[in-house]
Amino acid sequence: METDNKTAPVSAVQDQNQISLDLMNRMKMHGMAEAFRESLAGTTAQSMTPDSFLSMLLAREWDWRAQAAIARLTRNASFRYKAYMEEIDYTVSRGLDRNQMERLATLDFVRQGTNLFITGSAGTGKSFLACALGHEACKRGIRTLYGNAAKLLGALKVAKVRNCLEAELKKIERCQLLILDDLFLVPLDAKERPILLDIIEDRHERKSIIITSQYPPSAWYDMVGDPTVADAILDRIVHSAHTIELSGESMRKLKAKK
Repeated sequence: METDNKTAPVSAVQDQNQISLDLMNRMKMHGMAEAFRESLAGTTAQSMTPDSFLSMLLAREWDWRAQAAIARLTRNASFRYKAYMEEIDYTVSRGLDRNQMERLATLDFVRQGTNLFITGSAGTGKSFLACALGHEACKRGIRTLYGNAAKLLGALKVAKVRNCLEAELKKIERCQLLILDDLFLVPLDAKERPILLDIIEDRHERKSIIITSQYPPSAWYDMVGDPTVADAILDRIVHSAHTIELSGESMRKLKAKK
């Protein structure tokens, strides 16, 4: 039986391409593998020099890893809202300054280890703004953690009972940006005060906190409860913090009217 001389070389090339794809995937070069697979289905590779083709594969791998890193940071941050800077509504009168938000969106305050307070009544968009800045931080490769303050402190109290508080605090400390949402919604109890102080002490002048609260900073002293602990906490977070003071009707109420 005669052998088709054209079939054997084509088959060998196909086998070699599959081996290359398998190796890329085994080395977790998924972006490169995807680009290589697309090139096999089209004519892109034929119109490129070997150097240009290699450059294209490397660029696709770099982009894939960058997007995967952003997705991982966003997933680990556990945001309450899928909020983004471009979705912020500046048309509603609530004391929000676009120029200030654009300056904050550069994340310079995070790189400098300073804090941000977002205060205002319920529904004015405090959590949304905090999550939007958090998503922006993830896009810039900044490790971020979001937590409802009451739930986070409650979980840390349980961790203390289980003798694993230090490990949990280390996880928080590793994040360059911490978002404490709805802090001081209720006064701190005797077990929460030292835990919050530990968190703030670990981050003082090194890593940033975004705090949202219905109460202005002037009321936080009483919400801490213990004068000594209150002095220690506020002295470490207040003096160099940026502030956004929101006012007006609830955004949820306004949307319901529309």
